[in-house]
Amino acid sequence: MRHNKKFNHLGRTSSHRKAMLSNMASSLILHKRIKTTVAKAKALRMYVEPLITKSKDDTTHSRRIVFSHLQNKEAVSELFREISQKVADRPGGYTRILKLGNRFGDAAAMCYIELVDYNENMLVGKEGAADETKKTRRSRRGSKSTAKTTEPVAAVAADVAEVVESGETTEDKVSEVEAPESSKDEAASAESDDTKETKE
Repeated sequence: MRHNKKFNHLGRTSSHRKAMLSNMASSLILHKRIKTTVAKAKALRMYVEPLITKSKDDTTHSRRIVFSHLQNKEAVSELFREISQKVADRPGGYTRILKLGNRFGDAAAMCYIELVDYNENMLVGKEGAADETKKTRRSRRGSKSTAKTTEPVAAVAADVAEVVESGETTEDKVSEVEAPESSKDEAASAESDDTKETKE
């Protein structure tokens, strides 16, 4: 019986599975992001995250333990030199799985697995979000309406400033505004008179 044995065997023997996970972990550490199937990515996450946690304690003993899992000097030195410093304040969850859809040949679910602190696109997005204030749907709608209303207010303020500078009164402005309207009314009445005459 397989009671409480959650680990995915990935259809491989024990030695094959260990070699594959070791190789994938080394590739992830060296390249910071690899493309694989979702099942392998979940197995790799369980395999590599304890090694990254172990790398925070830079001792000869922890280096030997990590090397026994990775079997790659370059990956071990990269892990202890760079990655451990970058994830020092993170209490776990060093990897992220980004699903990509299914593979054409066999419809296997594919994904990227990457180190969280090395994805520049995500980090830039978080910095931008931290700079801006938190927005909700209502505040976004409100900001659009306030932007629309501020433009006419600014135009009216400019007109008022011109009136104050020129010394004109509001009555003078009103008469200027009414004059064009009255000429439009006269033109409309003249056109209607012309149409009446042509009909007769």
